[in-house]
Amino acid sequence: MRLRELRGVHGWSQQELSDRAGVRQATISELESGKRQRIDFHILDRLADALGVEPGELLAREWKRRVRGR
Repeated sequence: MRLRELRGVHGWSQQELSDRAGVRQATISELESGKRQRIDFHILDRLADALGVEPGELLAREWKRRVRGR
């Protein structure tokens, strides 16, 4: 998630984003810390709307190298 980065662009605290998006501050904290790996589409939409970005802009994919077995 690029949530912390995009929140920082606005200079908002987690609580301010929480208030603007209507999402619990604890949810934002869990997403930013990696404790929460999954996100519901409606939460993704709310966060994206509050930050003024498309939902896909909140996501970052980590490419993991696949190791083939012998």
